[in-house]
Amino acid sequence: MKNKSNIKLSKLVEKIEKGYMDPLTALHELGAIHSPEKLDFAKLDHARKNRCGFPEFIYGEGKTPEQIIRIIHEISKRGHNALATRVCKDAAKIVLDKYPKASYDENARVLTIFPGSRKKLKGKILIVTAGTVDLPVALEAKYTAQACGCNAEIVTDVGVAGIHRLLSRLKILHGADVIIVVAGMEGALPSVVAGLVSCPVIAVPTSAGYGASLHGLTAMFAMLNSCANGVVVTNINNGFGAACAAARILNK
Repeated sequence: MKNKSNIKLSKLVEKIEKGYMDPLTALHELGAIHSPEKLDFAKLDHARKNRCGFPEFIYGEGKTPEQIIRIIHEISKRGHNALATRVCKDAAKIVLDKYPKASYDENARVLTIFPGSRKKLKGKILIVTAGTVDLPVALEAKYTAQACGCNAEIVTDVGVAGIHRLLSRLKILHGADVIIVVAGMEGALPSVVAGLVSCPVIAVPTSAGYGASLHGLTAMFAMLNSCANGVVVTNINNGFGAACAAARILNK
């Protein structure tokens, strides 16, 4: 007797043959059939790499070390890169005891495991920070980009308060396929960068700044109102999201 998955697969094939469903939609349906890995606290989407170009990642904040360990086990046993963001130092120590080959950056609060040999990385994502205080968000973006299979490099502390520092890096700016600009305070740097390059620019506002910075809202509003055409803006402190967006651009 056919199991439920085989019956659903047969129905999908029939729909494609009769023209009721296009192949791309069928692939998404197929992922919904075969991808979930049920734990008692989560359903892991192992088909995400096939659909989106990068595997399921872990948002570590709010999860116990034991939950992170179990998710890493399910991801890494399939040969996928495991990346956990917003992992506190104490939780990371417990995870590292279980996975001593894992890497943890306390500044970025990111934990990574890259199993086996690394495939050749694609493209070049350049991550530019306005100030040193923006570095944790930039590092989160860098590790995420690498977990997505992309080359990533950081240029630090080239904010508009010393514009000559940015202008001295024009050659490296022009060599990038995608640029992620991380800035707090008044959030002016992405507009300046976007006025100098032709590649996609993704702006990441950070919560750095004094009172009127409003924990990143001022920078975010400035970036959303950029006079440089085509700047894309993420959520505040969301280096992870910026890197995933950059990876999607390179995947195309």
